[in-house]
Amino acid sequence: MSKALRFPVKRRYLVRFHPKHTPHVFTDVLIIGSGVAGARAALEIDRRLQAIVVTKSDLDRSNSSQAQGGIAVVLDPLDDVARHAADTIAVGKGLCDREIVEMVVREGPDCVRELVKLGAHFDTENGRIAMTREAGHSHRRVAHALGDATGKEIMRALLTRVRQQPHIQVWEHTFTIDLLTHEGACRGALVWHPRYGKVLVWAKQTILASGGAGRLYRETTNPEIATADGYAMAFRAGAQLRDMEFMQFHPTVLYIAGSARSLISEAVRGEGAYLRDCTGYRFMFDYDPAGELAPRDVVSRAITRQMEKTRHPCVYLDLSHLDPALVKERFPNIRKACVEFGLDITTDLIPVRPGAHYMIGGLTVDADGRSTLPGLWAAGEVTSSGLHGANRLASNSLLEGVVFGIHAGRGASRAALDQPDDFTATPIAFDKEPPTREDEFNLIDMRNSLNSMMWRYVGIERNAEDLHAAARPVEFWDRYVSTREFAEPAGWELHNQMLVARLMIAAADARTESRGVHYRSDFPDTDPEQAQHITIDSEFEE
Repeated sequence: MSKALRFPVKRRYLVRFHPKHTPHVFTDVLIIGSGVAGARAALEIDRRLQAIVVTKSDLDRSNSSQAQGGIAVVLDPLDDVARHAADTIAVGKGLCDREIVEMVVREGPDCVRELVKLGAHFDTENGRIAMTREAGHSHRRVAHALGDATGKEIMRALLTRVRQQPHIQVWEHTFTIDLLTHEGACRGALVWHPRYGKVLVWAKQTILASGGAGRLYRETTNPEIATADGYAMAFRAGAQLRDMEFMQFHPTVLYIAGSARSLISEAVRGEGAYLRDCTGYRFMFDYDPAGELAPRDVVSRAITRQMEKTRHPCVYLDLSHLDPALVKERFPNIRKACVEFGLDITTDLIPVRPGAHYMIGGLTVDADGRSTLPGLWAAGEVTSSGLHGANRLASNSLLEGVVFGIHAGRGASRAALDQPDDFTATPIAFDKEPPTREDEFNLIDMRNSLNSMMWRYVGIERNAEDLHAAARPVEFWDRYVSTREFAEPAGWELHNQMLVARLMIAAADARTESRGVHYRSDFPDTDPEQAQHITIDSEFEE
């Protein structure tokens, strides 16, 4: 069951283009994004086909490559997939799709073994892959690599294989502006290539694996590339989005005023670290009997409230009671990040506060990664697959990316093989009117204002008054921005962020209850009648 919303869209394409004046490229499968989902999907494309992987930055620059904690999978004989599924469903607070959950956790062990065959080196203990425990898990089932750089190692292995495939081209630093559609189906994408400018990439099948939206918020663990592009371009093309109110905030982000934010992995608390406030008080058991190992939404809210109580800008992680040798071995990259600020994680208190981390909502997809728009598949953070429900279980994200990357890659590959080669450009509609505004525009100031607004009013705790206070200026800014046609990625990113911010606010306003990562202070209880998804479909303004 779902609650359906319709939402107006002002522009089908962000830029004007003319098919006769724009270069055309033809391929069988187009993959947008080079994180774990996109890379794993690429390796499933049949060698009889040609594929192009488009990525807006360097090939190895993604949220996946920054994932620290690990990949949740059942490898311990004392554990079982039913328990992993139960943990996932419990954390998902009534919105998980049980069949999807069972499928993902069942396929997980073989996926990790396959990653090992592809060259990924996981940390081992007594000849077996070492496992740790994270919040929400009832067993130690998180496999990790390089101590606390699991994503980096998995992506190294996957991208090495991608680069070796003669039937796969990689276009780096290429921004996908919009998906191309004709007769209700996706036909590829309009991209901005660093050498050729606008290029129409026609594809039999397209896989969207563009990552998340963390950069909508002032405080975030996400790299600068996570600007919600995939959600926006898919929505403009007619794909359905779902669960857009569910942004997961990571409880522990290194907080040094004026510096970039760095994630402090969930695994730190999994290994026994304490959370203390500025007075030294270990406060988590005041909020949940699981203490520091409570689900992320609980920990994030607890930290926020403790900061309010103490009138202090952060709380502190304490590892001083743990074996220093273990801490140095397990968390070498976190240790390195803290050393830059003169902090020794084996002895010093580490200042942390929550930050936007993972977008649970996204494109509605089925078990094969098929979206509601024919010809478009999707995998990873850009989707709402049914795995996470209303709150993602720690380290299930890399797992989802691998499993759905495989499914989407196979599905798109099979579909493309069944389609005949047709190297004729499809006629498409495109905007003809020039932009109405040409005065100077401060992109940085507008983006900073949006980030602050989202953090203040659409953050860890929401209420109707705040959501409406956010909706009014964001809608005004969007009207202001939508009259402009930008010629560079920063402007297109702003367009995308404005649209997705409005969708998130609308969905959050529509869910008048608290569930998972969505907490309404004016509706603090969970309403059994609202145990349903909120879907959003686009309609274009006349």
